[in-house]
Amino acid sequence: MPDKIIGFSKLSRDEKIRWVTKNYLDNSNVFESILNKYLNDDEDIQSIHNSLSENAVSNFYLPYSISPNFLINNKNYCVPLVTEESSVVAALSNSSKFWYDRGGFKSKVISKIKTGQVHFKYNGNAENLEKFTNENKHRLIEATDRITEKMRERGGGISKIQLINRSTELNSYYQLHVDFKTIDSMGANFINSCLEIIANKFNQLMNDSPHFKESEKNLEVIMSILSNYTPECIVESSLECKIGDLGNIYGISPKEFALRFKGAFDIANIDINRAVTHNKGIMNGIDAVLISTGNDFRAVEAGVHAFASRKGKYKSLSECSIIDNIFKISLKIPLSIGTVGGITDVHPMVKLSLQLLKNPTSDDLMNIICSVGLAQNFAAVKSLVTTGIQKGHMKMHLINLLIKQNANKDQIDKSEEYFRDKDINSQSVKDFLDQN
Repeated sequence: MPDKIIGFSKLSRDEKIRWVTKNYLDNSNVFESILNKYLNDDEDIQSIHNSLSENAVSNFYLPYSISPNFLINNKNYCVPLVTEESSVVAALSNSSKFWYDRGGFKSKVISKIKTGQVHFKYNGNAENLEKFTNENKHRLIEATDRITEKMRERGGGISKIQLINRSTELNSYYQLHVDFKTIDSMGANFINSCLEIIANKFNQLMNDSPHFKESEKNLEVIMSILSNYTPECIVESSLECKIGDLGNIYGISPKEFALRFKGAFDIANIDINRAVTHNKGIMNGIDAVLISTGNDFRAVEAGVHAFASRKGKYKSLSECSIIDNIFKISLKIPLSIGTVGGITDVHPMVKLSLQLLKNPTSDDLMNIICSVGLAQNFAAVKSLVTTGIQKGHMKMHLINLLIKQNANKDQIDKSEEYFRDKDINSQSVKDFLDQN
């Protein structure tokens, strides 16, 4: 086993590669060879990539795909997607095309409040603390003026501060719960900076206050941090049409399809096994847009899945209804994203994605992302209640199986026709290659 290394981050790229190769890859030159192939020939572009993460030695590429025909609020979008799963892009493209002629997506941003908390311990009179906090809220907000000025000019900033007493759940535990409006930025750094200033000012004001005993002034700030749970930063998208306008789908009548479809949603509302997979399908589309536009898909994932449990039980994020012969599906999710700041100002592909979407505001992008999630949801459930998920999935997976088994270009070209009406799996692909 290699010894612990000190100062790895200070090594040059070549030194890092040599150390890894020597200690973990038996001095094989394959590692360096592959890493070099994925470097960008443009030194300026590569420099940007290197700056995005520590200890970077190369780039890890994912496909950058396009899904056209997304009619959202009567605007036609061409949506950029970054995902390694080809069936996601195919499903989205089919879904957007299907709904284009049925009125497309209707979407609206319901609210855009983001939150953060100063978590602290306090061993004194709770009523005194409540009164003190209410009297000093304006001072806490004023303390952030230097960094909130520009945000306030755009209509954002701190909208509310309240004291939360949770000492009955955890001894002496309180928090300052702060609401923010960050306009078109995701605002993570802005929120965290504000919270740290507020924590310091709160501590200072308490120490200077004559209304607390000396023993009560020993405020212990545990941490100051934004929350990725944003149940007041909400967007909702929907699709609807008359049942008859659905048309026959894989030989199934519109009414039967609608009932089967709603049945799948009903199951996702009562069974966690299905609900998790149902919601994962939604996130297949959402994550692909988040990545392409430089947004934090991990934060959104965490907040969305927490939102699915907000009523005490993990359930489907989307809903389906059949009322007065109208088939409707809708998706409501928390979505904390941005179109300015962070990587959106740095990464060339992110800039390109936002240009492709006509430089959207954060409201526009929330509507787009939610609609894509709903489109993916429709496509996945449609497959599940008709042909089954594997038929389409394995068709898209065929190229991966062929490449894995070293198929040549001629074999790849012939494969689509050969497998048009055949099962696709590792063995059937092997048999095909043996014959061709």
